[in-house]
Amino acid sequence: MRGFVLGLVLAVGVTATVLSLRPGGLRRQLRLAARRFKIFLWLGGIYLAATIAIRLAFPSGAVSDYGPPVLALLLALVFVIAAQDPAPTPPGT
Repeated sequence: MRGFVLGLVLAVGVTATVLSLRPGGLRRQLRLAARRFKIFLWLGGIYLAATIAIRLAFPSGAVSDYGPPVLALLLALVFVIAAQDPAPTPPGT
C-alpha cells in the first residue's frame, strides 16, 4: 500500500514538473489538457453512437466487421488535427 501511494505521489510530482517546464507554465498546460479531454469525450461519444448505429443497421457483413476500426482511425485523425496547441499570442496583446 505504501508503494502505491508513493508511486501516485511521484507520478503527480513528475507530471507537475514536466508541465511547469513547458512554455506557458502549468496553468496554460492544464487548460490545454482540459481542452483535449473535452475533445476526447466528444469524439468518444460520436464513436459510441456510430458503432451502435452500424451494429443495428448492419448486423453482419463487411461494414459490421470493418466499420468500427475505420471509424476509430478517422476519429483519431480528427483528434490529432483538432487537439493541436493554438498559436501562441505575442506578449502584451
